[in-house]
Amino acid sequence: MTMLPVAIGHVGVPPVKCQGIKTKLVPFILDSIRWSPAEGARWIEPFLGSGVVAFNLAPNRALLADTNRHIIALYQAIQDGRITASSVRAFLQAEGKKLERGGADYYYEVRERFNADGAPLDFLFLNRSCFNGVMRFNRAGKFNVPFGHKAQRFAPAYITKIANQVNWVARQMQGKAWEFRVAKWEDILPEAQADDFVYLDPPYTGRHTGYYNQWDEREAEKLARHVQALPCGYALSMWLENRHRRNHHIEACWADVEMRVCSHFYHIGSEERLRNAMDEALLIKPGFARAVDAEHIKPMVRREWNNVETSQMRAVARI
Repeated sequence: MTMLPVAIGHVGVPPVKCQGIKTKLVPFILDSIRWSPAEGARWIEPFLGSGVVAFNLAPNRALLADTNRHIIALYQAIQDGRITASSVRAFLQAEGKKLERGGADYYYEVRERFNADGAPLDFLFLNRSCFNGVMRFNRAGKFNVPFGHKAQRFAPAYITKIANQVNWVARQMQGKAWEFRVAKWEDILPEAQADDFVYLDPPYTGRHTGYYNQWDEREAEKLARHVQALPCGYALSMWLENRHRRNHHIEACWADVEMRVCSHFYHIGSEERLRNAMDEALLIKPGFARAVDAEHIKPMVRREWNNVETSQMRAVARI
């Protein structure tokens, strides 16, 4: 069984790119949680996204869900062998040549085709050739990110990189009891049992997101109530502050948890203002946070946020 904390030396990267991907935060996340799973316990993620945390942890049993059916369809196809590294290589070689000849016109032809039939390989093609690596869908569920202006995007080395990523995620899930499911978080959380662990990476409240669903403060507050009532351990990723502002949702809705903090820089985003240094918080159920040395703990009782004194987390460790 996979036990936490665990030290991750080399972080594997999945083939899907999306806003807020936790690639650089994986060592911080998996080194901050304490979990000794019993036989049959599951690692549960209601907001799978790229899947980078689950793939690097590689638990024996997992329930991995997202409302984005295209991400789930791609990983299901890799899991059951319908999509392999070799099939990805052949597809991107052929489509890359067409993109090189047709440029933006061909990109939009593939985008229209994908929005009609949702083929997983078309999804991968668009995800790796769109503007700034953004994953965005309109209210009708149609992928609407413009072309990334690189007709020669799929050079041989880049195709090899993507094929290797597909091969890596296939190996990570091989022989594991993983279920990929298209579902809302409200349908996933009730399945959590006492020995499970739930990791959540929801859309960040207070920051623009057009990833797949609308997300607002009310939804975030509802999630906080349900998560804190779980019978098992949990950890939730959330932005804490940047040079412009702080996230008051944390102080309002997560006052009784452990918090660990790590600085991070976002490189993916549709606008320059979304690519800033950020202090990331990992909010952990008491009893499930890795112990840290006392000198690294800073009490947050009556911390001042914009001149408003509030009762804060019991402690924060800056890693």
